[in-house]
Amino acid sequence: MSEKTIRIGCGAGFWGDSAEGPRQLVASGEIDYLVLDYLAEITMSLLAKARSKKPELGYATDFPMVVGKLAPHLKKQGIKVVTNAGGVNPQACKAAIEAQLAEAGIDLTVGIVTGDDLSPHLDALRDTKEMFNGASFPVKPWSANAYLGAFPVAAALDAGADIVITGRCVDSAVVLGPLIHEFGWQADDYDKLAAGSLCGHVLECGAQATGGITTDWQLVADDWDNMGFPIASCVADGSFVLSKPAGTGGRIVPHTTAEQIVYEIGDPGSYLLPDVTCDFRDIQLESVGEQQVRVSGARGRAPSDQYKASVTYQDGFRATAMMMIGGRDAATRAEKVAEAILKRCRRLFGERGLSDFDRSSIEVLGTETNWGAQARARGTREVVLKLAVQHQDKAALELFGRECIPPATAMAQSITGFAGGRPAPTPLVRLFSCLVPKTLLSVGVEVGDKTIDYRAPALGGTVAAAPPSSAAKDSLSDGEIEVPLIKLAYGRSGDKGNAANIGVMARRPEFIPVLRGQLTADAVKTYFAHFSEGPVERFEWPGLDGFNFLLHEVLGGGGIASLRHDPQGKMLAQILMDFPLKVPQRWVNEGLLSLDPA
Repeated sequence: MSEKTIRIGCGAGFWGDSAEGPRQLVASGEIDYLVLDYLAEITMSLLAKARSKKPELGYATDFPMVVGKLAPHLKKQGIKVVTNAGGVNPQACKAAIEAQLAEAGIDLTVGIVTGDDLSPHLDALRDTKEMFNGASFPVKPWSANAYLGAFPVAAALDAGADIVITGRCVDSAVVLGPLIHEFGWQADDYDKLAAGSLCGHVLECGAQATGGITTDWQLVADDWDNMGFPIASCVADGSFVLSKPAGTGGRIVPHTTAEQIVYEIGDPGSYLLPDVTCDFRDIQLESVGEQQVRVSGARGRAPSDQYKASVTYQDGFRATAMMMIGGRDAATRAEKVAEAILKRCRRLFGERGLSDFDRSSIEVLGTETNWGAQARARGTREVVLKLAVQHQDKAALELFGRECIPPATAMAQSITGFAGGRPAPTPLVRLFSCLVPKTLLSVGVEVGDKTIDYRAPALGGTVAAAPPSSAAKDSLSDGEIEVPLIKLAYGRSGDKGNAANIGVMARRPEFIPVLRGQLTADAVKTYFAHFSEGPVERFEWPGLDGFNFLLHEVLGGGGIASLRHDPQGKMLAQILMDFPLKVPQRWVNEGLLSLDPA
């Protein structure tokens, strides 16, 4: 008798992902569950604003149309759907979906999970401090939501839901919930819950898991137009095989899988989720067929007795101007233009009784400005000037917008390509992260005429620290040459609020001693001195032959609060790939390392 296998496909990694994803997965006939991840912190604030203007909004409005088009196929194949598309208004999302189903004449049961909204509890949270920097609770939050876990999703499926819609939950919960439901996992099955959470983490960003943004991009470049979305075939012990629909593009090998695993992770030994504290350090990746990787080895411990919560609020306004400048000394002239615009605005602010900018950011794109002291493209003859500013007074930024166009005839020759005309002020939204007691929230599950009150189990408390890594210390002694990090490793970076992580994995086990000895936390902090305002931590990741770096206060506020062109740290891994390393000459002689520039 064959082992029970549940096949889960992720058709959306963010709100705005390709509509091809859900259609491709359903058409493949290779899935039992379709999951879609739509939410991010800033998305929640935008949805809250939308609902304040129209009570029937506040959810991912694309999702009902997805269901409407796929409903006949979902019904015929018995595919169930789980998504966080409910945003701040799961009830309205449910109503919109049921209208689509009624129009299509398809009978599917829709369930929702509620209770993540912290708006009714704001008074009780006023003394809560920000968990990373100790800031005070925002006076006027735009949105406030706790990250719920997977057990309410499982409860909705247990109650007969064909489609489950949540508000804010951890991204991996849309995958873990079906696994809890199918395999009957209990709240203290920590290793299984960690394994299911790892599965959710791998799937949650869609095509990122199938080679979508891999370091070795040239190996999948011909397939970008037809990228496959990920499918995980899961068994009862929590291990799974990652694949994609037949005939689709992409590349699934241990390296590309590892890149997704390290994405947006802090300490891999203590990845905190509502249902379990995960230890991913000793996970194993094994190629088990063409475009198939088996993932196993996750371990779990009890979760804490708190939910993480994200609160968003407005901190004044922002505006961004962009223009192109060409010719000799383009970079220097672009900087002079930016400085002159700011100087003129400050003079006009003074005449009108306005305060100075809260912050300003000048980036000359095309000069490798993100590389800081390591930049090598200063002499380029074509650049894009990006000038971003923040101010508490909208009128000040309206003035800034008016003064960004006159340089075309009053400053440097060759100014052109004004993106979007005058820059308009928009709200600058910040994220406030905190912890709230699980006992504060009453989580509800509604399926048809059934209403289930869910309470997080009385497990956890203070999370135990993961045991320290036993990795050995290594030394290097031999004739040496210098090579960039990309010759020895591949990696991926992602944001965690105002922090970012960079996962770095050795291409060969022989390279680990060099990485351990030279790519230290202090070396990485120095390399990113132009960005880094906080400490850098390095964590060993033995299962992946690598290391994870957590860079605190490196994103200029992170998300929409950052004035930088890369507010989420998407480029950081690629920047680090140029880090210089001393390696033994014998590696080249023995064929372990190629100096080919490709």
